[in-house]
Amino acid sequence: MKVYKTTAGIVIEHRDAFYLLDQEWDSFINDDGLAGKIERIVSAQEPVANGQELVENELEAPIGRQEIWASGVTYYKSKLGRQEESKEAGGGDFYDRMYSADRPELFFKATRNRTVGPGEYVRIREDSTWDVPEPELTLMITSAGKIVGYTIGNDMSSRSIEGENPLYLPQAKCYDGSAALGPCMYVTEDSLPPETTIALEIERDGAIVFAEDIEINQIKRSFSELVSYLYRECSFPQGSLLMTGTGIVPTKEFTLHHGDEIRISISHIGTLVNKVK
Repeated sequence: MKVYKTTAGIVIEHRDAFYLLDQEWDSFINDDGLAGKIERIVSAQEPVANGQELVENELEAPIGRQEIWASGVTYYKSKLGRQEESKEAGGGDFYDRMYSADRPELFFKATRNRTVGPGEYVRIREDSTWDVPEPELTLMITSAGKIVGYTIGNDMSSRSIEGENPLYLPQAKCYDGSAALGPCMYVTEDSLPPETTIALEIERDGAIVFAEDIEINQIKRSFSELVSYLYRECSFPQGSLLMTGTGIVPTKEFTLHHGDEIRISISHIGTLVNKVK
């Protein structure tokens, strides 16, 4: 089941039919029994004829008052990439220790006002010289700490700023247009298959300049482990969104340009498309 946030309301896609709900996003999505609730709704409600049109033209980022947090160095490739970017600053050992530590790296990423949806523009910082997208499977977690859905996240990152000093991470990660989410929330009571694939394509002037994919079975930490640390000493009244880290790390020869189109696809969820402003 897929849940879309649109300008017309909440749209549910279930078994090739679409259902339009006039409900508030936060209270609807923050439900430990979300999958069962959706099943009951679609069994009692008639589908709408313009659902596909709403999904194609009226999409918003699937976020309300939730905070977005992010996980770092959860893939081996991410560890290597962070070591490479920070070696001149002496930070290589820092990331090696983080990868093997008991406590994961978790950091605040964004709220709704710094987040863009499908078809909108992500940004690169003007004071940065090396910028990349970070395609990430993103968890929808209720206020009680239960994972009820999955979406696609783009954790835009300034590698030049973070590489200069790991303590600059908030500036490298948190700025206007630094996060993208969408196109939907994939809701299921089952865990995603370990072979679920995250794929990234970047197009520039009509040509693909970067393409790579990875399976989520390469994530070092379990989702439940990441959630348990996030919810220690932190409450999330509307629930939260947690990006689970990236295993696709372009080399230092690649940086985003203004006008690039970023396409992130994840099995079962769909494709998130954004351009760089």
